[in-house]
Amino acid sequence: MTLETALRRSDHRVTRPRQLVWDVLHDAERHLSAAEIVDAVHLLDPGVNSSSVYRTLSLFADLELVRESRHGELSTWEPAHDDAVIHLVCDRCGATTHHAADVVDTLRVQLKRSGGFEPRTIDVAVTGLCPTCAKRT
Repeated sequence: MTLETALRRSDHRVTRPRQLVWDVLHDAERHLSAAEIVDAVHLLDPGVNSSSVYRTLSLFADLELVRESRHGELSTWEPAHDDAVIHLVCDRCGATTHHAADVVDTLRVQLKRSGGFEPRTIDVAVTGLCPTCAKRT
């Protein structure tokens, strides 16, 4: 689905800041903090107000176009995706990567079977050291 389709479906317009935030998130190969998104948007268009970037992230989250992952005080953003991944979060550098895992789907089934709970979103995070930081120890 394109950004334009997603926004127009909910009666929102595609503005330059919204398109830039979308492009930055989709071009990134990792999770980004809000500050990193602001910096990347400013590289593309210094005239975009930082508050526009934050409002765009909030709107995109409300429309479930992006996901915010919170790990302690660290908050990162990424395009929305299905739940069949585990977030691997480095305790040292804060990098967040995805690991495909059938266990997420298994958890969804177990929750529904055992208590009738129907999860809308499952966000599993595992903390530790990424390969780069693990080599430094």
